[in-house]
Amino acid sequence: MNHDDLGGGLAGNALYEMVIAREQGDWTAAHAAAKALSSLPVTAHPPHANLYRGAPAVAYVLHIAEHPAYARSLAELDAETVAIVSGRLDTAHRRMDSGRPPRLREYDLISGLTGLGAYLLHRGRGSVLERVLHYLVRLMTEPLAVDGCQVPGWWAATDPRDAIGTGRFEHGHANFGIAHGVTGPLALLALARRAGHSVEGQDAALAKGIAHLTAWAQPFDNNSIGWPELLPLDAYRKGPEPGTAPSRPSWCYGTPGIARALQLAALALHDDAARRLAELTALQAVTDSRQTCQLTDASVCHGWAGLLLATDRMASDAALPDLTGALPTLHACLESAMAHNERPKDAGLLTGNAGVLLTAHTLNVSHPLDLGWETCLLLN
Repeated sequence: MNHDDLGGGLAGNALYEMVIAREQGDWTAAHAAAKALSSLPVTAHPPHANLYRGAPAVAYVLHIAEHPAYARSLAELDAETVAIVSGRLDTAHRRMDSGRPPRLREYDLISGLTGLGAYLLHRGRGSVLERVLHYLVRLMTEPLAVDGCQVPGWWAATDPRDAIGTGRFEHGHANFGIAHGVTGPLALLALARRAGHSVEGQDAALAKGIAHLTAWAQPFDNNSIGWPELLPLDAYRKGPEPGTAPSRPSWCYGTPGIARALQLAALALHDDAARRLAELTALQAVTDSRQTCQLTDASVCHGWAGLLLATDRMASDAALPDLTGALPTLHACLESAMAHNERPKDAGLLTGNAGVLLTAHTLNVSHPLDLGWETCLLLN
């Protein structure tokens, strides 16, 4: 377990403690968590540091804390993060200029520039954020050619594990998930616009993302609508294939994250048709037992906590009340999973118990503060 890992390590536990401390005023556990984070070196090596690992991850946690005791450490980590972003942007633009497709880790939320942009957005680092937005505009709007086929600029050169592709992934793949695919950049572009950060071409990039998700929304074999999680080149060439089985409604790869990204983009461009599609698809996912029965734990990444949190954030922006009406059942499902010890035993936000507890706490209507920590999930 990496101490500076937000998704599956001590940084995720610390995030939970910081939120609790800010709301309840007792900093004992939060300071202990911060001490555990600082007890070992924090990586700032550009290829390995990202929103979920190293200096940016720890900086995100300390930024959420907003405690004067961490101000000096935060300033140092913030400067390291900006340097990491600058170096990675330079590398990414050189790759783009060469016409080669990216690896997932270049641009995705978990390891790439989208995640670093989410940090900059929450931190309020507008000038550096705008450089990331310019990069994402290029990523979304400049197509590539792979094996004689035109593919979007976010086409991954690698397989879903971000390794050099072989077999069916010899020519890479299209990834739809919010954790690793196109909907991460789409959600960040929309959230940045909502917060007043716009660059040239941003609306065109949002429109491109909306058009892509609209084209690839397909009816499953039970007549609900959804998206593929990922596609190798041969499947991408064929186009949407109706009649497949619905996938697991997880935050990371499934409908909750994809639909929230589409809703945010639609809200940014006042696209009512895309907004209806996003909200209808989300409603079908949370009310279709064939989809929800595929959830086997309470985690944020691929369990009940992620589904509930994404649905709650969608419901807060939805045009119709249907999603709000579905929330009590989802709350009950999360509570049941927690009661039946389906909480993960690991540390961290995405795959650990801290994320489950943080979600349950955040969605307790009696809590007084809205700290917006879910920017690291691109939900808000």
